[in-house]
Amino acid sequence: MWLYSILLISSISVPLMLSFDKKLQFYKRWKIVLPSITIVAIFYIIFDVYLTELGVWGFNYRYIQNIFILNLPIEECLFFFVIPYASIFLHASFVLYFPKIQLNNVFTKLISTLLIIVSILLIILYFDRIYTVYAFSLLIIALIISFFDKTRNLNKFYITFLIILIPFLLINSILTGSFIAQEVVWYNNTENIGIRIFTIPVEDFAYGFSLILFNLLLISKLDIFTKRNLKK
Repeated sequence: MWLYSILLISSISVPLMLSFDKKLQFYKRWKIVLPSITIVAIFYIIFDVYLTELGVWGFNYRYIQNIFILNLPIEECLFFFVIPYASIFLHASFVLYFPKIQLNNVFTKLISTLLIIVSILLIILYFDRIYTVYAFSLLIIALIISFFDKTRNLNKFYITFLIILIPFLLINSILTGSFIAQEVVWYNNTENIGIRIFTIPVEDFAYGFSLILFNLLLISKLDIFTKRNLKK
């Protein structure tokens, strides 16, 4: 049963079709979006391979194709392309249709500071849990970098992430065992806090947030770089 593949196709199909919407014209951003997704994906895949080998998580062969890249199911590799693309598309769509809806700088920095403090405390308290340390370290790094982002991506992303959470909860809950006999992706509970929302480890929320935020930050940098070169 190709459940993992079906979930990925379901996630990407609508955003991909609507990328050619006359107003949004998201396909024109591909020259910046796709390289960004690829760069960030490579980093996450490398660590995914390592953490899989350590037994931090693994995959149910019942729900995947028998195709592997670096000992990862091909679906897992595609995850780091499909989910960021769909999430960035949702973010871009919301910003286009609701450009004035965003948090102010003070509130954005306050939320980021609180998240960093909570993440540090969790890392200290659960320093022996690999996934906890990894997920919240990524979150801290992404948030710190965002402090120097003049495009204020985070002001809008805190809002759009709430929208992204809707498909995130659905897809991830199925991947982690909701509504099906066995989970598609299993987690070694000795390597995480053990708190789950539905069947999703709480670390997944920090992990997913940083994955998308790194992409948004890199897209902004590539966008600025491209515009500067066009002016020369």
